[in-house]
Amino acid sequence: MKTNNMPKPTIENQRIGMAWLLLMAWRDSRKNRSRLLLFISSIVLGIAALVAVYSFKDNLQRDIDAQAKELTGADLIVESRRAVTSKTQQLLAQMGDDRSEERSFASMIYFIKSQGSRLVQIKALQGKYPYYGAIESSPTTAASTFQNGRNALVDQTLMLQFNAKTGDSIKVGNLNFAIAGVLNKAPGQTGISASVAPTVYIPLTYLEKTGLTQIGSRITYRYYYLYKNADSLAQTIKKLEPKQEKEGLDIETVASRKEQTGRSFRDMSRFLALAGFIALLLGCIGVGSAIHVYIQEKLSAIATLRCLGLKARHAFFIYLIQISFIGLIGAVLGAVLGTLIQFLLPLVLKDFLPITINMQISWLAIGQGIILGLIISVLFALPSLLAVRKISPLNAIRASFEHTATKRDPLKWLVYLLMVVFVFGFTYLQMRGWVQTIAFTISIGIAFLLLMAFSKLLMFLVRKFLPMQLSYLWRQGFANLYRPNNQTLMLTVSIGLSTAFICTLFFVQGILIKRVTLSSGANQPNMVLFDIQNTQKEALNTLTKSYKLPLMNQVPVITMRIEEINGKKIDADSTNARAFRGEIRATYQDTLTTAEKITDGVWTGKVESAMAPIYISLDQDYARRIKVKLNDQILFNVQGMLIATKVGSLREVNWGRMQTNFRVVFPTGVLESAPQFHVLMTRVPSKTVSAEFQGAVVRAFPNVSVIDLDLVLQLLDEILDKIGFVIRFMAGFSMATGWIVLLSAVLTSKNQRIKESILLRTLGASRKQVLVINAIEYFFLGVFAAGAGLILALGSSWLLAKFSFEAAFAPPLLPIFALFATVVGLVVITGVLSTRNVLNQPPLKILRSEG
Repeated sequence: MKTNNMPKPTIENQRIGMAWLLLMAWRDSRKNRSRLLLFISSIVLGIAALVAVYSFKDNLQRDIDAQAKELTGADLIVESRRAVTSKTQQLLAQMGDDRSEERSFASMIYFIKSQGSRLVQIKALQGKYPYYGAIESSPTTAASTFQNGRNALVDQTLMLQFNAKTGDSIKVGNLNFAIAGVLNKAPGQTGISASVAPTVYIPLTYLEKTGLTQIGSRITYRYYYLYKNADSLAQTIKKLEPKQEKEGLDIETVASRKEQTGRSFRDMSRFLALAGFIALLLGCIGVGSAIHVYIQEKLSAIATLRCLGLKARHAFFIYLIQISFIGLIGAVLGAVLGTLIQFLLPLVLKDFLPITINMQISWLAIGQGIILGLIISVLFALPSLLAVRKISPLNAIRASFEHTATKRDPLKWLVYLLMVVFVFGFTYLQMRGWVQTIAFTISIGIAFLLLMAFSKLLMFLVRKFLPMQLSYLWRQGFANLYRPNNQTLMLTVSIGLSTAFICTLFFVQGILIKRVTLSSGANQPNMVLFDIQNTQKEALNTLTKSYKLPLMNQVPVITMRIEEINGKKIDADSTNARAFRGEIRATYQDTLTTAEKITDGVWTGKVESAMAPIYISLDQDYARRIKVKLNDQILFNVQGMLIATKVGSLREVNWGRMQTNFRVVFPTGVLESAPQFHVLMTRVPSKTVSAEFQGAVVRAFPNVSVIDLDLVLQLLDEILDKIGFVIRFMAGFSMATGWIVLLSAVLTSKNQRIKESILLRTLGASRKQVLVINAIEYFFLGVFAAGAGLILALGSSWLLAKFSFEAAFAPPLLPIFALFATVVGLVVITGVLSTRNVLNQPPLKILRSEG
């Protein structure tokens, strides 16, 4: 009998191509596709957040480019903080094909009908500005006709606040103006700016008659120009450049406004992208851990293939193909979701946007998101996939054969290095600064390491100090925290990091609010009156006392400019031009206030004689900005009078205190006879008294402006709430991703839990007992993860409060407890519900279905 000696075909002696690897990857995934998709779902929200931000950024930049002229309203804007010289005025009057003029300043207006008053931004306009776009008003004709008489356009927020209607009258200084219409929107105006400083337009013709252009009035002069020829515009800008530094002129064109607006929103987009990136990093943890468990469950299948002659690298490629395709699907899903979410961002950010955004699909953003998702899926799955190369065929015979310690794999360390480089590189692309990038990367790294250390500590403490006298259910629940294939490390890191992120944002918002919150003590002022002339001081004091209000912190204010520093004028010291630009509001006093502390030099409260040197005191930060130190000489121009001084001391000023603070303080005996105005601070006991007192001040002293600090605080609170909402919107992606990672982790270890539950049920454990064991495990996982996240948040918030905001940090106990309980409850409910189907069926049925 002739025997056939031909070898039987095996995988080893067959040529393996990509087609076979793809087929094997497809066949092997048939039973696990839903699980694999769940693994990758961890990154879907992170990709969605980034695609939404990138799409929003692309659309925003496109609309800024398209609407730049409407933002500016003119081809050229020349701005000055003080009245220009007559020579410059002649030059400005000859420029452009058409020109308009505007003077803006803060002042009180009084609604005659409702007897209400409010500090607003007055804009006195003359000409056809804006030349591009329009001042939007109701009725629409009011914007073009209000200059024809003594009329005003009043911001819609003011109209609603004081229940005013078109045709009503307001008092601005000494004159009454009829409300010609409601101001809905002006060029470059945002919802935030309208709520902080509501605008009122009046004709420039009547400004002088209002009596508001007195000593101390801080007026901004703007000149708007229309140019039909671009070459003429370029020549004009060249002419103005020599006067720009010397006379403190600011020149703005359509191009410069476009660049400035784009830069501002690029910073915001970078922050939002980083918030999305944190969500993506959390998802990466989920991917890495889930793939690790998945590969552990595939050990026997891989070992069997190795017994049939499959090479290690081919086994590696089979699972790499699986992960790549599933990662691609997850990235595409994230890109689709992000494209839908981008249409929500303009609604979230509407109060911060000066333009109308027309959202479109950004294919560039979608492409970036898909590529990023694919890279992350593969990169963070590689440490587990690389282990496939080390699986021996003997694992098919004896599962524990290879459980001994193995040599460190250099490829794994290379992958870990690539992960760090990836995080660093992506962060740098958002921040564009090495210091911020390094700080962010190190912070994320420290947070990861601390959370990993917390989880290891938890497992050690439970294993070492678990009381044996506890009931079996408690001991089994605790033992699950350190059993093989436990989820302690992954859930502590993912849930802890998302909790830390959310809590830190919440704490920082609270720090910012508290930093400016007015003290409820009776000694703290909550109202400021300024622009008080010398002739009005006594009469206003009498009026204040008639309302039984205290006179607090009454100080003189003198307007001046720096003429020379150590004998050098602006022409000779071009490196320090900012020191000579703009006006300075200074005062004189003989003693330091409670908000001031001398840090260098000696305080001088009074000039000894008329011939003695004048030693002034500067805020230390201001001195650093203008490059001045002790004993330097500064020549001030006090409204035409030159006064030589020396820097005698530097002060640390607490600008957060609600009182008048100054960068420059003179000693007494120098400025008493200089033109000046006064500031008065008082405290009103209620809103009713505040409204009555403000009305009386505006009627009697139209030029005096009143700041209600309670209203300022309320507006600031609203702004921080709006900013906080934007931050929480993006942080929500991190929280949702943390929950998906939790769900993925629970379902990933489903097979492990089924085996444990079957064993317990077979040994006689009831459904309730198994449920209690799982609840105990997830309860302590939630407690430890949320607790670790809160510790990180409290630590980082304290560091920010101390070193960045220089404020005290008092953790809000009730919100902390509420957030802690929410996270723990979510972890327990998710963990218990996910294993419920295992408990609702007999062990034999589960074994058959899993077999």
